Amino acid sequence: MNMVSRRRLLAGAGILSIDLFMNGCAGKEDNKEVTAVEDLMREHGILRRALFVYSESAVRLRSDPSSFPVNALQKTAKLFRSFGEDYHEKNLEEAYIFPAVNKTGAEAASLTEILVSQHRRGRENTDYILTITQAAKLDSNDANPVALVLESLVRMYRPHAAREDTIIFPAWKQALSSEDLGELNEKFEDIEHQQLGEDGFEKAVREISKIETELGLSDFAQFTPSSPPSR
Repeated sequence: MNMVSRRRLLAGAGILSIDLFMNGCAGKEDNKEVTAVEDLMREHGILRRALFVYSESAVRLRSDPSSFPVNALQKTAKLFRSFGEDYHEKNLEEAYIFPAVNKTGAEAASLTEILVSQHRRGRENTDYILTITQAAKLDSNDANPVALVLESLVRMYRPHAAREDTIIFPAWKQALSSEDLGELNEKFEDIEHQQLGEDGFEKAVREISKIETELGLSDFAQFTPSSPPSR
């Protein structure tokens, strides 16, 4: 092989390598797309953070209700209503996921009626929280009832979300073809944009982060337990 031909071969190989590299990068970028199931589970992350605010608020309401920032609790309930109940539960789970799971006749189908019933009870309690936190300060007589409502919601939603993550969502994904799941990825994204705006999830993250900061909960390292006692 003469020198000119060898140079042309090496140049061609270099271009091919660049093309393969660029295509590989594009493929990795495409893989970063959030799937419908991943979207549902990260939305649960927002709701779990709201529930943590509820559990900490219950403790503070019992210890010092007069100085508790009621507005922070109302903002949390509003976020739970708009992001959790109106969007995640009503427009995704109840409209698309539960009906599809019910058609499978699998174990998961036996849970959807309970889950819908708990959604309704959750909305009733959110109504109560939104109503009673309209005042600038909470009456001392209301502190314990509100704390009990907050604790009951946390107690209900912990196993509720865990069943959805480990039973309902996997059953729903299994019931769909790859094509159907891809279409729902886009459908769910459209619903999010229509109801919550272009960056609905990101807005929710910013909102719950602000609430956590206001209540002194943003540094979660403080919740690391101490070492267990020696035996």
